[in-house]
Amino acid sequence: MSERDPQRPDLEAVRQAIASGDPVQAMPAITQLRHCTDAEAVPLLVLGTEQKPFLVRSLSCSGLGYKRTEQGWNVLSALITADEDPNVRAEAANALASYGVERAWPLLRSAFEADAAWLVRCSILSALAEQPAIDLGWLLELATMAITDADGTVRVSGAEILSRIVQDGGQQPIGEQARTLLQPLQQDGDHRVVAAALNGLQRG
Repeated sequence: MSERDPQRPDLEAVRQAIASGDPVQAMPAITQLRHCTDAEAVPLLVLGTEQKPFLVRSLSCSGLGYKRTEQGWNVLSALITADEDPNVRAEAANALASYGVERAWPLLRSAFEADAAWLVRCSILSALAEQPAIDLGWLLELATMAITDADGTVRVSGAEILSRIVQDGGQQPIGEQARTLLQPLQQDGDHRVVAAALNGLQRG
């Protein structure tokens, strides 16, 4: 039992590498934490979220989606609105979704509404659209906001989610609502949005 797992990193060396704030040292150290328990990894990932380089904060947020504890949840819940870099907020959104859609939904919905960054909005849309059991009403709520976004990439994501609702909702009222929202997108100025709308309407 005393033999050390050869893949298990030296936690003190990892802590020092992360605390250096140097991405060249910190990022390989963060990836080594996959060989640790959640309880060991999370405090070090939290340390990573406190470093200056956004790459280190972003990778640390990603890690907190795999190593899940209440401490990690609390840190991610703060970072999704508090971090100044959209890359970090987007990773925090993805990580929160991995804690379960029921728990993450209120946070992700309010972040989507408040955050104008296309990267954050697209991350929230894709993280939630990947959840097979998500309430279609929740998706409709997000998609309705997404299709009015100034950014074409966000509108495309919104149209793709409406297409899924058309497919999954069938002849139910929610499927009809999604079809109605897709109709005007056929005249959108972005050809990608038009293509996504047409694809969704053909599914109906």
